[in-house]
Amino acid sequence: MLTGTLAELAAALRSKRVSAVEVTRDTLARIDAAQARYNAFITVDAEGALGQAKAADAQLAKGDAPPLTGVPIAHKDVLMTAGVKTTCGSRMLANFVAPYDAHVVSGLRVAGTVLVGKTNMDEFAMGSSSESSYFGPVRNPWNTDYVPGGSSGGSAAAVAARLVPAATGTDTGGSIRQPASLTGICGIKPTYGVCSRYGLVAFASSLDTPGAFARSAEDCALMLNAMAGHDARDSTSLDRPREDYARALAQPLAGLRIGMPAEYFGQGVDDDVAAAIEQALAQFRKLGATTVPVALPNVKLSVPVYYVIAPAEASSNLSRFDGVRYGHRAANYTDLLDMYKKTRAEGFGAEVKRRILVGTYVLSHGYYDAYYLKAQQVRRLIAGDFSRAYTQCDVLMGPVAPAPAFKLGDRVDDPVQMYLGDIFTIAGNLTGMPGMSIPCGFDRRGLPIGLLIQGPAFAEAKLLNVAHQFQHATDWHLKAPST
Repeated sequence: MLTGTLAELAAALRSKRVSAVEVTRDTLARIDAAQARYNAFITVDAEGALGQAKAADAQLAKGDAPPLTGVPIAHKDVLMTAGVKTTCGSRMLANFVAPYDAHVVSGLRVAGTVLVGKTNMDEFAMGSSSESSYFGPVRNPWNTDYVPGGSSGGSAAAVAARLVPAATGTDTGGSIRQPASLTGICGIKPTYGVCSRYGLVAFASSLDTPGAFARSAEDCALMLNAMAGHDARDSTSLDRPREDYARALAQPLAGLRIGMPAEYFGQGVDDDVAAAIEQALAQFRKLGATTVPVALPNVKLSVPVYYVIAPAEASSNLSRFDGVRYGHRAANYTDLLDMYKKTRAEGFGAEVKRRILVGTYVLSHGYYDAYYLKAQQVRRLIAGDFSRAYTQCDVLMGPVAPAPAFKLGDRVDDPVQMYLGDIFTIAGNLTGMPGMSIPCGFDRRGLPIGLLIQGPAFAEAKLLNVAHQFQHATDWHLKAPST
């Protein structure tokens, strides 16, 4: 019971079968025992967590506690958490203590969750393997020689290893869905604007999207219920009625139309991945769904478009880290300009510097129209392809990534190969539409494979319904790595 799902733990706590303090102590012990093996956490707040757990037990005793009261979770270390370090996996913010909560963090606090710690990640969320962290790489719980994906690899590893039942992540180009796939758990990226970006340390502002990791679609729905909602402090937050994202979980799939983009099933997809996806589609047909071919002719341009827009926005957003106001400052310098240069040279890692340089280049005089403006125009073409596809189907399905997890160090010196691993997920960020990954099989090495489910804007409840029905008929989401 102490390693149960989010829904199971919430029910056990409400029925007084277990106390929040007991659950939290057990969680902290498991994190401590596993940290050297997986390096999933940057900060563990044991004292704070136990204090929250005692308060949760008192509220549970009164009988009027919120739905997730006493359930331990973790936050990706790119989300501000009042009084707790928020490092973004970078030397630049290695000792920065957040003065306030991000909106999604606040929402989960109000729902009653207990924050046990902050998870490791690619520096400033820039990466697809969680190897660029200043605090060392995260390791995949299924095989510690392999990456867990990124940038939210610490959150994914913590959920996959059963250290916490759920965790937050952020998705800028696939950074929830790809690590969820590579670690055999569920991860959902909602529609852009459904979850506020307030308190999320910005990488690429038009792409960054908070979301959730958990072991089941039901648990993802419970997380989203707490995280979603309008926030006047974020100009991109959508002012729309609150939803119960679990409302349609039990709906049968008879009549569901699944779009199969030809571009997702061609050359470059690993044989084991292709076989697992086909097996999953066969299961959906048994559940009453039909599959229809669709075309996304411009989706092949997603990677080059993304790697113009995202670095450009990163170049602008990361200019605030200059050693003047907060964060790292070089110890020795001669004047203000020298301080800027040395601080940024020391504070940022190689991948962050690479993206800042690319972004500054594409925004520079004489190149803005040729690169950045053109990328935004192609972005509209990609969005148009998806909108047309959803007139023919209800959801799209395909692989999350072309291949399962790769070995640590394999792609560190080949950034282009690393970037191409996000080819199926990036379009979801460019269009702002929701998507999620659910486990659907394993490769010949025993590494997980994820199924990508995408839908039109605000289709989160439909995606969760589709995933939940699949999980009722299969047991892929119940399988756990040996720890």
